[in-house]
Amino acid sequence: MEYVGDRAIDGQAGRSPGRSVRLFLADGSPQGLIVAEIPNWSGKVLAAPRAWLGDLLKRGEASRTGIYVLTGPDPERPGGTLAYIGEADDVAARLRIHVRSADKDFFDRLAIVVSSDENLTKAHARFLESRIIRMMRQAGVVRLANGTEPDFQRLPEADRADMEFFAEQLGLLLPLAGFDLFRRSAPVSEAGQDDTGGGETVFVFSTAGASATGQETDDGFVVLAGSTARRSPSETFPRGYLALRDQLVAEGKLVEGPSPQLYVFAADVTFSSPSAAASIVAARSASGPREWRVKETGQSYAEWRAARLDE
Repeated sequence: MEYVGDRAIDGQAGRSPGRSVRLFLADGSPQGLIVAEIPNWSGKVLAAPRAWLGDLLKRGEASRTGIYVLTGPDPERPGGTLAYIGEADDVAARLRIHVRSADKDFFDRLAIVVSSDENLTKAHARFLESRIIRMMRQAGVVRLANGTEPDFQRLPEADRADMEFFAEQLGLLLPLAGFDLFRRSAPVSEAGQDDTGGGETVFVFSTAGASATGQETDDGFVVLAGSTARRSPSETFPRGYLALRDQLVAEGKLVEGPSPQLYVFAADVTFSSPSAAASIVAARSASGPREWRVKETGQSYAEWRAARLDE
């Protein structure tokens, strides 16, 4: 299977050039063992659910020097993900130790990252482990089970540059293999221009004392830091959104607001849809396409979206 990123197809200004990625389904099923590679790049990602651990460890690549990623449900955050990043001279041997000792028993999916030309050394793997952990902490998407945060930099300058490029490719390959570890809200400039090419459109939504500002990005609909949300839920507030709001409060993304009736967004928060964002702001069932309005024109999100499709 060959995957070509939709950023090349869309063609909007500010988007990355297209990339070709090869995904090989080793057993013919997307639920089984996946081998992910980028043409003309020496890295390789092998990913599988825990049930396929034995098949994964039998492959010759698994016994090479590299890093590994373990992910599973986070017991402290409903709907959240817990992850562990490790490195080893023989990844398969290290994973067998983890399984026998049950010290990483939380994971239900794993990925191995190695070099197809076997040129990764122990020092390269330690650098990659450090870099991937830093990338994940910056993204803030998952909670890390790593007790320490190594900062390994002891590589020649040329090798560091090579490993930085290696880590960039993993930022592309791991999500395609089912490890969404690095997605975060797109930064928004002072002029309101988001870095994903979504344009300068800013949306506003006010209801019952709460007032929010948002933007659409490649990752979803973002409610910007400083926006406020109602605390008291109405009878129409969906139970799933109530659980999501409780999670945002637990994570410190929604904090005490300027009045007892309001929360305030302490950080930009990405939602799966405008309606999800509007419902959290309003503490009720809300139609995002109808209630979010373009700040400059008052046009509804639905009208704005329809106009963009016509274009």
